[in-house]
Amino acid sequence: MHPAALPYVAVVGASQATVSDLEDAEVVGRLLAQAGAVVVCGGRGGVMAAASRGAAEAGGTVIGMLPGDGRADANEWVTVAIATGLGELRNGLIVRSADAMIAVGGAHGTLSEIALALQAGLPVYGLHTWEIDGVTATDRPQAAVDGALASARARMRG
Repeated sequence: MHPAALPYVAVVGASQATVSDLEDAEVVGRLLAQAGAVVVCGGRGGVMAAASRGAAEAGGTVIGMLPGDGRADANEWVTVAIATGLGELRNGLIVRSADAMIAVGGAHGTLSEIALALQAGLPVYGLHTWEIDGVTATDRPQAAVDGALASARARMRG
């Protein structure tokens, strides 16, 4: 299938995440891959690694937008590692590469990704994350994935 026909869903969250957030992120990654979506993330640890692992173990594709200059910094489940050299500014690339976003937990970096997504008009679904107008909150990974996929596909249709 042509890459333009696939939904790209960003999964964002803290690199130092809670066990619950890591478990949710892994389920989110797996469900996205099973649905045929491409997972876009920061490519490193915590929520990013958990979502990557879930997606990779389900046979999915994971794009990691790395903050540094080396592709070797990617977690082991990233399929395509892009070394941006941009530090936290790479958050904008994550947002602009996706059709929807799922935020799992998170700290200030996640907040910046959510803000950039909302500014860009990207649908954002949140699992135990920042409570901000425009973020559709849920406590179930399946609900976040269902919402993100429906929104992504609607955006792709134009």
